[in-house]
Amino acid sequence: MTRSPLPARILIPVANPLTAEELVRIGAALLDRKNGSLTVLGIVEVPEGTPLSDGATKARQARRLLQRVLDYAPEGVTIHTAVRIGRRAAEGVIEAATELDAQLIVFGWGGKPSTPRPGVQPPVFSPTIDEVVRDAPCDIAVVKQGAPMEIGRILVPIRGGPHAELALQFADALARRGGGNVVALHVVPAGLPSNIRTQATTALAHFIRQHADGRVEQAVVEAPNVRNAILHEAEQADVIVMGASAMPVTDNGRTFLFGALPEGVATRSKKTVIVVKTREAIGEATFEQLAKRAETLAAAERAASDSRAVPLRVERWFGESNFHHREFADLDRLVHLKEQAGLTVSLVLPTLNEAETIGTIVARARRDLMERHPLVDELLVIDSDSTDETRRIAESEGARVAIHSQVLPRYGSFAGKGEALWKSLYETCGDIVVWADADVRNWHPRMVYGTVGPLIAEERLQYVKGYYRRPIVEGGVLKEGGGGRVTELVARPLINLFFPELSGMIQPLSGEYAGRRSLLETIPFFTSYAVEIGHLIDVSERCGLEGLGQVDLERRIHRNQQLEGLSQMSFVILQAVMKRLEEKQKASLFAELGSTMKLPRSGGGKLSLEVLDLADHERPPMIRIPEYLEKRRESAEPGAGSGVGAGAGAGAAGGVADEAGVIAEGGASATTAVPVES
Repeated sequence: MTRSPLPARILIPVANPLTAEELVRIGAALLDRKNGSLTVLGIVEVPEGTPLSDGATKARQARRLLQRVLDYAPEGVTIHTAVRIGRRAAEGVIEAATELDAQLIVFGWGGKPSTPRPGVQPPVFSPTIDEVVRDAPCDIAVVKQGAPMEIGRILVPIRGGPHAELALQFADALARRGGGNVVALHVVPAGLPSNIRTQATTALAHFIRQHADGRVEQAVVEAPNVRNAILHEAEQADVIVMGASAMPVTDNGRTFLFGALPEGVATRSKKTVIVVKTREAIGEATFEQLAKRAETLAAAERAASDSRAVPLRVERWFGESNFHHREFADLDRLVHLKEQAGLTVSLVLPTLNEAETIGTIVARARRDLMERHPLVDELLVIDSDSTDETRRIAESEGARVAIHSQVLPRYGSFAGKGEALWKSLYETCGDIVVWADADVRNWHPRMVYGTVGPLIAEERLQYVKGYYRRPIVEGGVLKEGGGGRVTELVARPLINLFFPELSGMIQPLSGEYAGRRSLLETIPFFTSYAVEIGHLIDVSERCGLEGLGQVDLERRIHRNQQLEGLSQMSFVILQAVMKRLEEKQKASLFAELGSTMKLPRSGGGKLSLEVLDLADHERPPMIRIPEYLEKRRESAEPGAGSGVGAGAGAGAAGGVADEAGVIAEGGASATTAVPVES
């Protein structure tokens, strides 16, 4: 008989990370090590009547505390941490288990039920555990934590059934990984005839062969009281593992979730007791029962859909996915997590005449993020034909420099930051790509580890934006709070009107952000000012709001543009948003807009009207470029290494087919790499 594999995804909700070490050890022992993941979950409860977004600060605190459990990870086991916000802890646990597709939830329990409220039936374990046990989408293990656990002798009382199978499987795994031994106990009534006792012994031996891989002792004991017999045998054990003996039932006013016997043993024993319960399986059912179940599931799905209404989704996202750079300031720990996950990181600094700041930025990035702490594996300056000393200074400080107009030359070149970012994908090889502006006067490594940290720490995240306070220089005086004018006057109103799911983004146009290459290579890039707004719209469309994160980088001082430049930026951003709206068939406005901006000039007795063509262009997803695919294949070949830091040459000849058109020689695509107005 093929035994069921150990769970590959285990969720451990914890209220206090300082007491979670034993739960982590148990979870790690029960985990399928080949492809398993262990997630420790913290829940922030926000009372009714309070916006879920108000839990953001507590969520940050909870994430910092959860970092401590990483120290408990046994060798070869990677722990992920996650924080969820909800009205009730149980709701958050169930949602997280569903989202992560968890196969087992491991709860810790102090041994005494919570104090009941007047007129309310007392909980079996606690209100949270009880609710999760009733509604969990996976197997459950409740650990009554006694004295510090030593995995020596593990007692498994067995009566048969799926819960007992799970209990023996888990006990076997604990013993094999902890160096202990398992005793399978079966209690029979006193005075049984010898042939009946022999049958019981044979059945127990067969059960053990079916469900355990390690050496398991077996014991058949006669006793008038099963519970007392188990408690007596448990005195010689370090751990007791029991399967549930019944579905949730009520007897004489008391509810049993796991059955009276395992709950009674767990309550009375002074040892660590692990009570396990398999997820309810659909057995034989009449058509009427199946129809009723389907109706119930449909109602639950409708309720879940209603609960995901945009305002509530944004509030919850704002609380759960809002990070602070200090959460990732322990760079040794962050590097350890990166290496455990087998990730590489490419830092890209886009430049255009940044001689004043680029040297300091490159020097500090190399020193703090590559030499002292190897968080960044590759540093690229992608330059847009600077006319000052930017490239020379960057190279002298140890950066690799590429001029974006010379990358993939057969596809032509557009002016603009977005074009440089698109081509930097070709020039880099890291699993995570982080972009950071190079005109920042108070540059700090947090501009990098702040946006990279959430991607390393949480697998669900695909793209992370930085935000900060942006002072402005007016009349030579630095004034707080005056920056981000295009964001507040243009981007934010547009987002709230047409893309409300993104309304929780504090600075949608910020220049510090990071993403997973597997995502970035599949989205198009606007070539100029619209690259940031385009990224957000396209990433949320592809990954959902849950794939986005944002991080507080505190304060950023940079070169502010004059008002006319901001006007041009706003015009290009408006074009991009209108283009996306038209593509999504939410509006039909673009054909009437055009791409030229008229700038009236007056003064000195002269009047004129300057006409600027401010059409942004759009590059197709990099995954459609054959040179990129070839380069990725070469870097993946045996003996090629990770490919991080490898240079890139000119592209090969030939066209590039995509779903709707062909990229022309030295120019734009017939579909995606075209001016925005077409």
